Amino acid sequence: MAPWRRAGDNEPASTATRLLERCPACGTARTAGAPPADAHVSGAYAPGAPRGARAAAPLLAAFDRRRLGLLREARGPLLDVGAGRGRFVAYAREHGFPDARGIEPSSRSSAPHVDAVALEDAAFADLGAITLWHVLEHVEDPAAALERLRGWLRPQGSLLVGVPDLDSLQARVGGPRWYHLDLPRHRTHFTARGLRILLERTGFTIRRSEHVLLEHNPFGLWQSAVSRVTPTPSWLYHALKRNAPLRAADAVPTALALPLVPVALAVEAAAGAGGRGGTVAILANA
Repeated sequence: MAPWRRAGDNEPASTATRLLERCPACGTARTAGAPPADAHVSGAYAPGAPRGARAAAPLLAAFDRRRLGLLREARGPLLDVGAGRGRFVAYAREHGFPDARGIEPSSRSSAPHVDAVALEDAAFADLGAITLWHVLEHVEDPAAALERLRGWLRPQGSLLVGVPDLDSLQARVGGPRWYHLDLPRHRTHFTARGLRILLERTGFTIRRSEHVLLEHNPFGLWQSAVSRVTPTPSWLYHALKRNAPLRAADAVPTALALPLVPVALAVEAAAGAGGRGGTVAILANA
């Protein structure tokens, strides 16, 4: 890893900047230093429902349906690692995986069928599928995590990993204010190539990659572009999370940019078709 750039925290209350170091071979980057101890229980990650959660429920269900569809060939017990409030676990239990469970180390883990335990303290065996949906970038040692998870899967069991793609179009548009950079919580900033290399190095066989993902990509591009002109990075995201003040300096340019949402949808669809979508999902076998 070599020094690459400095970028500010994606937290409105923080003025800290972080050094990012990047691998010249695969393009994946690392956040130098250690994260704050409360990084995953404060700010945008604090407990409590965000604004508009009830209205967004049908859209979130569509996202869950799409994610589960990527596992259409998987059979057997499913484990969602980093399950958060347990939304995907609940959906999976109702749609073909009645024994689905999750693990989540933060205080958001009070949902049914989600165990409050860290990955390194958990133990499972003979799983048919594991999902790591925007979790691996938070882990301090991704290789060790993947090796541990491979030991939990039955032979030919499925692993679905979703991460932001540092080699995406929107990462270039956003630069140090890219929405998915999410400092200081994101510890590893993968490229699709870097993630594939890591999966193969830890014993997995790649089955397919998906770069067109509605769940994160269009909003990520739109929010990254808007963040270039708002005082607060990712202001709308933080406002919905009740983590940023509702002030005109941020709200007015955000409102003026709303007509660009269809443009973001179209551009992200084209970027994804070219393998440069804002996030990537990779399905692999143990």
